[in-house]
Amino acid sequence: MSLDAIQADLIASYETDGGINHLDGVNLPGQESVNTLARECMTLLFPGYFEAIALEKSAVPGHIAALLSAVDRRLATEIEKCLRFAKHPEPATRAREIATQTLTQLPGLRRIIQTDVTAAYQGDPAARSVEEIILSYPCVLVISLQRVAHVLYHLGVPLLPRMLTEYAHERTGADIHPGARLGSHFFIDHATGVVIGESATIGSHVKIYQGVTLGAKSFEVDNDGHPIKGIKRHPDIEDHVTIYAHATILGGDTRIGANTIIGGNVWLLKSVPPHSIVQQKGDNLLVRPRRTPKTVAGAFADAATEPVNDDWVI
Repeated sequence: MSLDAIQADLIASYETDGGINHLDGVNLPGQESVNTLARECMTLLFPGYFEAIALEKSAVPGHIAALLSAVDRRLATEIEKCLRFAKHPEPATRAREIATQTLTQLPGLRRIIQTDVTAAYQGDPAARSVEEIILSYPCVLVISLQRVAHVLYHLGVPLLPRMLTEYAHERTGADIHPGARLGSHFFIDHATGVVIGESATIGSHVKIYQGVTLGAKSFEVDNDGHPIKGIKRHPDIEDHVTIYAHATILGGDTRIGANTIIGGNVWLLKSVPPHSIVQQKGDNLLVRPRRTPKTVAGAFADAATEPVNDDWVI
């Protein structure tokens, strides 16, 4: 087939199959521009860590002023595109308001993100410094950008919040929806394969490992068979919970009580009371109370050797 024939077929597919940007109308946000925005946001959150050259303290005010101005323009431009796509009556005016509101929250976001860095340093004995955490731990990128995207999500911006979290998803392998609510001191060890759904909530001082899914049991559909949007589908995780690798917790009415340990490879569809240990043992899911404060290793050793009460099997 000649190139002319291939060209003709491609153009015909644009008309019949979709998947083409709104060339004669509203333009969609640019992927590369959003990726640049993500990198610039990380630099504003952690100045001196991601620049190509060393940053002296005396140069910080001027450097931040220039970067903040660039982020402000880019953010407003991309938000306006998103609002035009959603047919907002005053996209330019509202985009300017949202951009300012978002940037106003950056100092507060920095404070809570610092708690995430602290949680990573305290939660991983392999970490040698806070600098190592910021520069190389994937959880910092994915959690930080999700917190920025969460602000935009709750300000009603379509498209852009998910594009920001997808940048982090591509880089880290962890997928946190911008709608998820994250508490302070959140640590994701290794990050790869983690999925956290839109309506999930996570308390403070929560630690999860690779491959963990906080997902939905199933989708409720309308009379036409289409998924119903905006309902609670994902679980709630209370404070001081640890979830080990490849555990799957599903359902909008599922709540994991505070100070609970969820073992690796657990498949959980029901709520668990506070101060519990959940362990997969053969075909059974065992839930038992944490009787006294002890190490995680010791707790699981007891769970494996002590008699199991039938009330703990679900």
